[in-house]
Amino acid sequence: MLNSVQQAFKIGDLRSKLLFTLLMLLVFRVGAHIPVPGIDAEAMQQLLQGQLFGFFDIISGGAFKRFAVFAMSITPYINASIIMQLLTVVVPRLEELNKEGEEGKKKIAQYTRYGTVVLAIIQAVGMSVALGKTGALINPGFGSYFTIVVSLTAGTAMLMWIGEMITERGIGNGISLIIFCGIAARIPSQIAGVGQEVSAGMAGYFQVLLLIAVVLAVIAAVVAMNEGQRRLPIQYAKRVVGRKLYGGQSTFLPLKVNAAGVIPIIFAMSLGMFPATIGSWMSPTSAYNVFVNTYFSYSSVLYNVFYATLIIFFTYFYVAIIFNPLDVADNIKKNGGFVPGIRPGRPTAEYIDKVLSRLTAAGGVFLALIAILPNIVIAITGIQSLWFGGTALLILVGVALDTMKQIESHLLLRSYEGFVK
Repeated sequence: MLNSVQQAFKIGDLRSKLLFTLLMLLVFRVGAHIPVPGIDAEAMQQLLQGQLFGFFDIISGGAFKRFAVFAMSITPYINASIIMQLLTVVVPRLEELNKEGEEGKKKIAQYTRYGTVVLAIIQAVGMSVALGKTGALINPGFGSYFTIVVSLTAGTAMLMWIGEMITERGIGNGISLIIFCGIAARIPSQIAGVGQEVSAGMAGYFQVLLLIAVVLAVIAAVVAMNEGQRRLPIQYAKRVVGRKLYGGQSTFLPLKVNAAGVIPIIFAMSLGMFPATIGSWMSPTSAYNVFVNTYFSYSSVLYNVFYATLIIFFTYFYVAIIFNPLDVADNIKKNGGFVPGIRPGRPTAEYIDKVLSRLTAAGGVFLALIAILPNIVIAITGIQSLWFGGTALLILVGVALDTMKQIESHLLLRSYEGFVK
């Protein structure tokens, strides 16, 4: 990995992409430390009593705890993307736009931006109301509410722009890298928290070693699942075109076990925060918030079942969007290929869909298990500081692998050394 990064910085345009990406991430980290005006920092801690808000703070890279301009992170954009993808399936006009190619996708992306701003305003209003009820505003009034809403909405719009710029002009997926950067920024404080627990006698060295072993095992499992493939054999028939003979070779169709990557986790994580967001509109002692804190906290059985179900659903949903077995089967048939023992056309599409469904089930269950792993680790080790571990590790490892693959692909385009080896 280090060798690939060193080689990348030796290539002019690739070096520019990497430096641009780092610069955009630096802007994100700076914005995470710029507080919204008129907020009482001490009173703000009252909103961090629940673990859902604590997890939100980790995703935002500590911006929520400081109530910075990036406190809402990229969550409204993710929610808008989910809504737009769902509408693309059920609204004929959006489905037509999605099939129009690049121009249609640009229009859908524009609608997603509008939706992001609307959702950001709604979430910002909810946060400002919650701050007013907890006494976190220094000078409560319309001016304070307006300043908070404008600051948070502008911060989310800025993050959306940063993510799109990284995707377009940098390396990797911009939205995923922003979440990656936010989680990575909290790792030192989490490690310090484990050290404090050991110093206070709340955890022993054996529990720490066990935790490290679990973390390494999870990283190895994530890498294995991300790289795992089911290779369907494809045989191409021989055909004569003019005086030349084409075809006759064998190849394979690679189907990834975890084709959706970290996207289902990010989608489910965003929707999982909705109950706490709705509760921010109400009094902390209201019946709704009491129910959420009691039965829908991060460590509750109900929340974990709901969270795991969302992950499995979004795994199937996202794979269905990015992979169409019927189109793949038609392309194989047009090129004179077939799966041995399977008739070309629709039977091939049904066979591919059957195999893909089984792989997606395995990938979805794996993602769900990784997401709820922290509670199991806490029960075994008794260490509370790394309660977010499973989901965060999955995002960190998945985004790192995807980014490194993009760097490798750029290197192979400019050097044939990889093919020679």
